Amino acid sequence: MIRSATLPVPHSESLVPDHNRLRLFAGSANITLATEVSRYLGLDLGPMIRKQFADGELYVQIQESIRGCDVYLIQPSCHPVNDHLMELLIMIDACRRASARQVTAVIPYYGYARADRKTAGRESITAKLVANLITQAGASRILAMDLHSAQIQGYFDIPFDHVYGSPVLLDYLASKNLPDLVVVSPDVGGVARARAFAKKLDDAPLAIIDKRRQSHNVAEVLNVIGDVEGKTAVLVDDMIDTAGTITEGARLLREKGARQVYACATHAVFSPPAAKRLSEGLFEEVIVTNTIPVPPEKQFKQLTVLSVANLLGETIWRIHEDTSVSSMFR
Repeated sequence: MIRSATLPVPHSESLVPDHNRLRLFAGSANITLATEVSRYLGLDLGPMIRKQFADGELYVQIQESIRGCDVYLIQPSCHPVNDHLMELLIMIDACRRASARQVTAVIPYYGYARADRKTAGRESITAKLVANLITQAGASRILAMDLHSAQIQGYFDIPFDHVYGSPVLLDYLASKNLPDLVVVSPDVGGVARARAFAKKLDDAPLAIIDKRRQSHNVAEVLNVIGDVEGKTAVLVDDMIDTAGTITEGARLLREKGARQVYACATHAVFSPPAAKRLSEGLFEEVIVTNTIPVPPEKQFKQLTVLSVANLLGETIWRIHEDTSVSSMFR
């Protein structure tokens, strides 16, 4: 089920002082979302040739003049991550060489974000490496949604607009009128996100799951800090990957007496066996957004996908008009 954010739809003729200077292009990662954004803005997606050579190399050519234009490239770096990231870099380079005035990389999902600091010796900081690659390719500005860690913005020396999927998730949750809500962070690191989420839900109480991770994509859940007995628990995270953390959290919440359990996340990464785990009956509903496309084989009965197209479209409009975006989407 796809739903749109409840944002005002502007009249296309009044979008920008010079409508012809705004150009919108889509990479292959999420054509559906890009099409929805273009519809919100009253624009057509720009024509572009994308192809892959026999050895796997990618080729991009812009099919219209963009000289002196403000170009927005919509491309999440989701699976297959390396192909989509490389495609974004090539798109940026093509636009820069075509004399675009400004190139904004619109990255609904920023891949390689989980390695954002050194926690041991001899390991890379891939979040910083990707920032360097995007900047060196020629991007003038970044628009991203729900970074895994807000500090990633500091890895860029170009303007960075960070928006959140929470308005879309909150609108949907509010429409359900769920009783006795408690917002739950699946780990200590997500407390700030869960606290902000709870505040928007009429200052709902907060609980925290004490978790100790043994290795990447493997987590051991130990205890719940806070009262969840008889309540409707809403687990909030930025992404769901293999769903190990969030399903173990849901199982623990059930054991502690939670009456219902909902999961909310902006990014539906859904690496196997996520769909199987999420559909086992622990959740009343799993609510995500369409920053990453969810193919049929990853869908299940409890899944609800909300569209962030209007939110991204409104942000692009405000950036192009040099007006504030931070006040609207936090």
